[in-house]
Amino acid sequence: MASENSPLLGHGVYSVVGDGEKAPRRSSRGDINAKSPNAPHRKLNTFFGVMVPTVLSMFSIVLFLRTGFVVGHAGLLQGLLMLGVAYFIISLTVLSICAISTNGAIEGGGAYFMISRSLGPEFGGSIGLMFFLAKVCACGVYVLGLVEAILAVFGKDPASGLVGGLRVLPMGYWFTVLYASVALLLCLVVCMVGANIFSRAALLILIVVTGALISILISPLVVGPRTFLISHPSSDNNSQTLSFNVTYTGFNATTLQNNLASGYSIDYSTNKEMSFATVFAVMFTSCTGIMAGANMSGELKNPSVSIPKGTILAVLYTFVVYVILFLLVGSTCERALLIGDYGFFQRINLWPPFVLIGVYFASLSAAMCSLIGASRILHALALDQLFGLPLAPATITSSSGNPWVSVLYTWGLVQCTVFAAELNVIAGLVTVFYLLAYAAVDLACLALEWASAPNFRPTFQFFSWHSCLLGIVSCLVMMFVINPVYSSASIAMLLLLLLFLHYRSPTSSWGYISQALIFHQVRKYLLMLDVRKDHVKFWRPQVLLMVANPRSSSQLINFVNQLKKGGLYVLGHVQLGDLDLLPSDPVQQQYNFWLSLVDKLGVKAFVDLTLSHSVRQGTQHLLRITGLGGMKPNTLAMGFYDNSYPDDYFLQDPKFCPDPNGAPSNENDDFGVDLPSLQAHFGPVRDEVSPRSLSPEEYVGIVSDAIKMNKNVCLGRYFHQLHAADVRGLRGDGAGVTIDVWPLNLLRSGSSSYADVCSLFLLQMACVLNMASGWRRARMRIFLCAEAQSEDQGWMEKEERFRELLRKLRIRANIKIVAWDVVVRLRGTGSSGSSPSQLGDLDGLTKAPQPISQEFLSAVNSLLKENSAEAAVRFLYLPRPPPASGQYQQYLAQLDTLSRDLGPTLMIHGVTPVTCTEL
Repeated sequence: MASENSPLLGHGVYSVVGDGEKAPRRSSRGDINAKSPNAPHRKLNTFFGVMVPTVLSMFSIVLFLRTGFVVGHAGLLQGLLMLGVAYFIISLTVLSICAISTNGAIEGGGAYFMISRSLGPEFGGSIGLMFFLAKVCACGVYVLGLVEAILAVFGKDPASGLVGGLRVLPMGYWFTVLYASVALLLCLVVCMVGANIFSRAALLILIVVTGALISILISPLVVGPRTFLISHPSSDNNSQTLSFNVTYTGFNATTLQNNLASGYSIDYSTNKEMSFATVFAVMFTSCTGIMAGANMSGELKNPSVSIPKGTILAVLYTFVVYVILFLLVGSTCERALLIGDYGFFQRINLWPPFVLIGVYFASLSAAMCSLIGASRILHALALDQLFGLPLAPATITSSSGNPWVSVLYTWGLVQCTVFAAELNVIAGLVTVFYLLAYAAVDLACLALEWASAPNFRPTFQFFSWHSCLLGIVSCLVMMFVINPVYSSASIAMLLLLLLFLHYRSPTSSWGYISQALIFHQVRKYLLMLDVRKDHVKFWRPQVLLMVANPRSSSQLINFVNQLKKGGLYVLGHVQLGDLDLLPSDPVQQQYNFWLSLVDKLGVKAFVDLTLSHSVRQGTQHLLRITGLGGMKPNTLAMGFYDNSYPDDYFLQDPKFCPDPNGAPSNENDDFGVDLPSLQAHFGPVRDEVSPRSLSPEEYVGIVSDAIKMNKNVCLGRYFHQLHAADVRGLRGDGAGVTIDVWPLNLLRSGSSSYADVCSLFLLQMACVLNMASGWRRARMRIFLCAEAQSEDQGWMEKEERFRELLRKLRIRANIKIVAWDVVVRLRGTGSSGSSPSQLGDLDGLTKAPQPISQEFLSAVNSLLKENSAEAAVRFLYLPRPPPASGQYQQYLAQLDTLSRDLGPTLMIHGVTPVTCTEL
């Protein structure tokens, strides 16, 4: 337990350590020796670490090779609309990124780290993998764009007749793949050296790209109108060549007017008709670099400051540049030039090599940035062990901290994407992946805002849940506008990854946003659950099961789990002790062990523990305070008190047995509780030398207390003999199994009512069990005891009335009439019988009972054995305990004799009406 002197632990993005340098820093990945955010390998500032890579990623191939494509097909107005929509979406996402990144210390992994530490491992891992794939495909786009730019200058195409001079590179599908592979290999070499060399070269690359951009902006002021001849292979026959003249007019009002409207036509690189969606998909790839700086979070000196500042500046800068370029292109170039030659900037530049150099540098830098960013995401995924052995090698790093194995993984996947051989082919997939990742970032911020967690206090305040929600909706809408097939497939893939990680991922200390949201909603609904509006029609069992040692009670825990029928189920335990004599509360340290036990058993139960001087007093505490609002226990369940020595369930269930091969099992590590720790926490079962913590009088007193507190009582005996496989049978639904119900108070032969509150509660609980999944096909048998040889034959009329009652209660059961004339005659005979003054009122009635002989009890026990020998479980009427505590032992002895050697038996005393015949 943490005290006021304990260091603060790194939980999620909150990594703060107290006590100066004495306390080691614990990273969110659980490594107590992990480096702090200011470790020596963090060297990059806002400009070099965030702004430069973000600008270079956004000034990628689209800037130089697809600006004319967008304006030519979509027109200037729709092009600006596309640009506005794209930047609107990424601006909303940038706000969310800034909010999350300023809410605590950020480690390596960038966007993946922020999402996973905000939404938990399931969402984080699945979105992280999707974002990794988006980076991989984007790298392929940039490499293919580079090859396209190279071939536009140096490629020889026999079909077009453009050979000789600088055109020395053969063209074709496999040659394109070859050139892309060589360019990708160059990126690999740089990335294997490390991100630092790229960051050092990034400023030079930015200067070169900026120089090329300036040359494009000033060229219309220097270069006059020109006409060019453009040739392309025919879309119908590649052996034929189409040639046509296009014109660069310079600044011209007519050109601007002609380019305002859209003019979608066939894309000469893919021979496909373009539309708003396909053009937007290509254009949006220019906006996918906003997380380039966030992905470098592991190398930033102060990521919480650098990421928001650098990202916002980069987005504003690139937006202004793109708007100027769109206006420039729309007012100086004819549409035929824009859609006929994607590299037209080279033709109209005052010095054409400027554009070539800018294209090559921008493409290479964007490709390397994507390769580095993707490898960092993969490395973070591997460190978090979300996908197990397949990613285990990706945790390996060089002495300088470069995750070179992750780089190799990423390079191999990018190599697969270049087989598409056309930039426009995979641009839609890249855009869909990125939009899904952006929607996830907005979702993470929205969830944190809606959860109203006190620790969500970002220093960046320019966001709200409205902006997050609008960002999510915008991303999802544009995904389906671009490509419904890709969008549906990516969402389906995301859901499959979510399910996989939900069932496979190890527990983490990151914090789960789902828990915060659930808490927020449950609190509201609990306030709405008004106990004054309870109605018997909607009654359900809400059980508090008292457990002394789960080693001997696990079968009863599993059985009661099937009786709850969607109601509250709580495992209660009383730790004996006096808090005044202890330094701290020992109960708090036990909760994780009990919750791990619940997970192991697979039951849907809460856990409530208390410290008390006695078990009886502790049970009273739990009956009063367990639950909240309208969710409080109405039924107390306990095991039966006898002198037998229980079996150890942990030795019988494989879930509690260690691996026979001795292999360690990481998946058994449940919130710090592994299997050996769980077994060690719960001591051995009671034997002949173990002292009891509970006396017979105290046990019966607990039953009496519960009834006084208006709680129903269930006592379970011999449930260690109930095996789940025997109950389910071959069909798994309980076919061929019987549930026997004895709704009569067998200790009071004069009682003839089968319709009192306790009997009806007994029937209701049997019906609840019959509705459980493993008992659906079980047959219910109800046994009615009758004195068939007596002169009074009123039992036949009572049987008929009982059948009518079952029909009204919709209870399907077989009624068995059992003659017990011989048993009744033994009611008052025998030397061991008890006087009325000794027994008290066993059934809660005011009239004095008759004495009970040992022979009568044995005869009743024999009657039960004779008729219910084959039953899977028996439900018996539990008489009310006597009012005098001096009779408690005698009462318990009678119950012991009554239920001895019957097999799994549940003795029930009900005090609340639970049945209803109304609609």
